[in-house]
Amino acid sequence: MAASDPQARPLSQVVRDLAGSEAQTISLGEVVDALGASAVAGLILVFALACALPLPPGSTTVLGLPLVLLSPQLLFDQARPWLPRRLRERRMSMADLRGAFQRMAPWLTRMEAVSRPRLGFVVGVHGRRLIGLICTAFALVLILPIPLGNMLPATAVSVLSLALIQRDGAIAMAGYAVAAASVGVLVLAANLVGAVIKTGLSTLLPA
Repeated sequence: MAASDPQARPLSQVVRDLAGSEAQTISLGEVVDALGASAVAGLILVFALACALPLPPGSTTVLGLPLVLLSPQLLFDQARPWLPRRLRERRMSMADLRGAFQRMAPWLTRMEAVSRPRLGFVVGVHGRRLIGLICTAFALVLILPIPLGNMLPATAVSVLSLALIQRDGAIAMAGYAVAAASVGVLVLAANLVGAVIKTGLSTLLPA
């Protein structure tokens, strides 16, 4: 698959091209190459959006692994995305991913239409690093097999990475709000699970 330059074409068009591929499988490396050699935020956006969609069990673990490696690269202002060879060669079924790419494209088109460069200080050097830190933390959550627990963190990563691509500080602030909501939901879920486990143990092992 030929590499594409995301600066020459909108990300939504690149995703449509991926959805239109007739290949039976696609490697992570091919997705990286299609999105362009310098599009770290674009790669994060696509993988995060995929994690936010309903996919077969285990898919978010595979799709979340690139996020674990890509997100910290925002902290160090990495110009070119890097993934280890073994992960780049990991292949996935297009039967599962094609629908995900098709659902992503209209969302990306709408967001590209309403976003524009503004509030640049929010997505400047320090803002980029803060977003990288948040995305890294949520990437670690996304690789965990948490039923329905990945949607909000994946959405937060998607919105924040889109803000970097479009240089839109207003979208970044919306992303911070989603990130805060994600943390609240995760803390609540952890407390509920802890309470259930404690109740179960007290029932099985009465004092």
